[in-house]
Amino acid sequence: MKFKSILLSGLLAMGCTAASAQEAKTVNVFNPHWYGQVQIGGQYTLGEIGFGKLLSPNAQIGVGYNFNKVVGARLSINAWQSKAGWNVEGMDQQKWKWNYIAPMVDATFNLTNLFCEYNPNRLVEVGVFGGIGANIAWGNKEAATANDAIAGHYATLSKDYNQQPLAYLWKDKETGEGSKARFVARVGANVDFRLSDKVKLGAEISANTLSDKYNSKRAGNPDWYFNALVGVKVAFGKTYTTKTIPAPKPVEKIIERIIEKPAPAPAPKTETKQEAVDENFRRDIFFPIGNSNIAKSQTTKIAEIVTFMKENPDAKITLTGYADKGTGSAAFNDKIAARRAQTVYNTLAAKGVAKSRMIKKSMGSRVQPFEENDMNRVTICIAK
Repeated sequence: MKFKSILLSGLLAMGCTAASAQEAKTVNVFNPHWYGQVQIGGQYTLGEIGFGKLLSPNAQIGVGYNFNKVVGARLSINAWQSKAGWNVEGMDQQKWKWNYIAPMVDATFNLTNLFCEYNPNRLVEVGVFGGIGANIAWGNKEAATANDAIAGHYATLSKDYNQQPLAYLWKDKETGEGSKARFVARVGANVDFRLSDKVKLGAEISANTLSDKYNSKRAGNPDWYFNALVGVKVAFGKTYTTKTIPAPKPVEKIIERIIEKPAPAPAPKTETKQEAVDENFRRDIFFPIGNSNIAKSQTTKIAEIVTFMKENPDAKITLTGYADKGTGSAAFNDKIAARRAQTVYNTLAAKGVAKSRMIKKSMGSRVQPFEENDMNRVTICIAK
């Protein structure tokens, strides 16, 4: 039988080491930072008159902080002008404008960095934002004028008309104009173009919603205005840090070589006295004619049998008694052969050999183990 033993053959030569080596890697790590922003553009206030007649100027300034490469926050002030209008049958189209300022707080998300690996040298980045704030409006004297004109027109059509056409007109009774603060929410998207590590040129659009009373008209649904802005964004401090990651140490590869190793040769059998049992440990105890007592000349053999049985605790011994064919009858010979086997049995038992390890037989004179007649007066003791 063969055994497989796994031996470590040692380290590979320089070729393997070089193959597993990697070069040092340079990575750009984003730095959280503040930035300032200035934007200018236009606004479209949703209404029923022509698109161009509802466009107005818009501006925004802000300061923000990018917590990581994806998430940031911005505090901004959006302001300038909003417009509204009304097509009234039978009279000229009515339109009015007012001013507002809207401080806003936005959460910003850089989608490019979210889905792509961070790269401070990327030319274009796309993001989204959403926030809430307050819209503080004033200077709606034109709305009050339009309201009076529409009411006068309806009065010419019906003498009983005494309603206010602009149901949500907000104005001061003395000055004819008023101011109003309302909750506003917005969502938007932006795109930035890199000019340098700290400067970006950007554009954004946003949809802003507030209560139905913003444009003074009753419509039964929220009012909306949409801003489109372009501007510049300037970062304060370093926006990223370049780090060099050292190359990992070469992996020392270890080869396992399987070597067929012949099984060791079986150990040679030691020829002990017990193994001689295969050829049988044998002692012949001879007796005088017509006698079954052990003679003193045979006591050494008895001792050898006792020693063997003690040294070989698994061995068993067969005691076979014989008688010579030339003396006595067959019946007498059977008896004396049995007595000779019994005598040896009793003697060994007395010297400590367990009876369970001994088998006694009598062959009488039917079998003659020796050619010489006198030698057949014997008990042959064979141990295995």
